[in-house]
Amino acid sequence: MERIPVAIIAATGSVGQRFVQLLDGHPWFEVVALTGSDGRVGQSYAETHWVLTDPMPEYARNLPVVPSTPEAANAPIVFSALPSKYATEIEANFARAGVGVFTNAGAYRRDPTVPILVPEVNAEQLALLPTQRKEKGWPGFIITNPNCTSMGMTVALKALDDAFGVRRAFSVSLQAISGAGYPGVASLDILDNVIPFIDGEEEKVEWEPRKMIGKVVDGTLQLANFQLSVHTNRVAVSDGHTVCLSVEFDREPSPAEAVEVLADYQAPESARDLPFTPRPVIFVHPDQDRPQPRLDRMTGKGMTTVVGRVRPDPLFHLKMVVLSHNTIRGAAGGSIYNAEVCVREGLIK
Repeated sequence: MERIPVAIIAATGSVGQRFVQLLDGHPWFEVVALTGSDGRVGQSYAETHWVLTDPMPEYARNLPVVPSTPEAANAPIVFSALPSKYATEIEANFARAGVGVFTNAGAYRRDPTVPILVPEVNAEQLALLPTQRKEKGWPGFIITNPNCTSMGMTVALKALDDAFGVRRAFSVSLQAISGAGYPGVASLDILDNVIPFIDGEEEKVEWEPRKMIGKVVDGTLQLANFQLSVHTNRVAVSDGHTVCLSVEFDREPSPAEAVEVLADYQAPESARDLPFTPRPVIFVHPDQDRPQPRLDRMTGKGMTTVVGRVRPDPLFHLKMVVLSHNTIRGAAGGSIYNAEVCVREGLIK
């Protein structure tokens, strides 16, 4: 297929850089524009302070940084790494101009017409887009990623809910410092330390999985009927969010039954065999001391959800550990996967 032009909004930040990296050589998408703040406009992208360990892709080095407007980006797809405080206005401007916006920002996650899309969980929520376009008057659309901590936990909960019915769950997160962006958390705060508060995070993680696992009925989204209680913590890990998860079910499974369901879980047909499809969707690690961020975050090129330590829980039914790569599956890679599904579904030409 002829590659589709795409732009990256807020390309100079840490998530924007991950988009730049992951789209290098993408078989479907060609990056034609990189946008940044007013102070960056007119610079060569090569002047960006690159924070990733892999070198800056050659294709990006000579691209100029342009304003975050539909006219400057001039592409039918944009990937947004904007901070939420700027995303509300800027992303809507693109949707009004007929652009498909795939965003890592949280500005529209609470909007009932905007899918929090995780293709292996809820590709059917693309059915919300006609309602979104009608209510907003947009020829384009906005699709969001989940919060990066909600990501892996929701994939595991979806597989278990389909099989056994989730009633309630309790989780404690151990979140990597890259989740705070760049420069993120001051070194004197995070070294030799755990920070047991991330502003707004617990509220997001307690609500977002219910939206993602919810059902669209007559164009309206109904939240999943289970409860979550969440503690979120920042830890001195570079990448990879770990969640310790306890779950109570409508029908109690054995650990072996749960492991089989998790390992066998598949994305729906529309989300399979795409360039960024997780392979496998869920990997259940057999070792008793896994998953570990440093060893397991790049499973499936950073797109796979890794689960381990599935065992009985004395208060709920089962407990387990869930790991996902927060800046790949939980951010840029997730948005790219979302765009691939929309192309396959004919939502972008």
